[in-house]
Amino acid sequence: MKRYNQKLIPVSLIFILLLLWEGAVRVFHIPMYVLPSPTQVIKALAEEASVLISHGAVTVAEALMGMGISLVLAVFLGIVMDCFPLMRQGLYPILVITQTVPMIVMAPVLIIYMGFGIAPKILTVVLMCFFPVAVSFCDGLAQVEEEYVNLVRSYGAGRWKSYGLVKIPAAIPALISGLKVAATYSISGAVVGEWIGAQKGLGYYLLRVKNSYMLDRVFACVAVIIFLSLCMNGIIRLCQYKALPYMRKR
Repeated sequence: MKRYNQKLIPVSLIFILLLLWEGAVRVFHIPMYVLPSPTQVIKALAEEASVLISHGAVTVAEALMGMGISLVLAVFLGIVMDCFPLMRQGLYPILVITQTVPMIVMAPVLIIYMGFGIAPKILTVVLMCFFPVAVSFCDGLAQVEEEYVNLVRSYGAGRWKSYGLVKIPAAIPALISGLKVAATYSISGAVVGEWIGAQKGLGYYLLRVKNSYMLDRVFACVAVIIFLSLCMNGIIRLCQYKALPYMRKR
């Protein structure tokens, strides 16, 4: 019961804010080109549903491919940095530096070198998602107690087998924590790439309706982006629920 109450509080707060927003627009007669009301946004969602689904499918595909590449690279680099401390000392600061450059600045550079196809959008997602996954997984590997590793090695397991038996399974909760953050970033990364240059996707649609001052459709697109980001995060949580039953109460 307590868990349901905890979920009910933010939902109730959002509902109250939407009511206040709707009331303010109606009472002060705010024009739609300044601030659309929630009902106008819902109407735009209904009218543009097929278009948003079409563009959203492209954005989700880019986000999923970027997430997959980020996961593979993060696991590989995490194991390498854990195996070779010198590599960790050299690469970790570089990973941090990559996060100091705003992606809205990097996206045009990627398009200059890679064109207007799907590749720069996927790479934008990778650059946004790779860091939290790699750092979380690397820290998870580093926190595994050496006693467990020494135990399996005493039974004849080599370095790589000890990773498969002990270190990687123990670091999976940390990996999933990083994936939760990255999943939320993935849709935003794809949208940023599409914003700079694309012919399809939510970023392209958002730019088009913004330039036409269709703010109801702008807010509708933002609502879809938020929904998709939450869905991506929910997929990771579902995977955690299925794969790690001992973490279900957390």
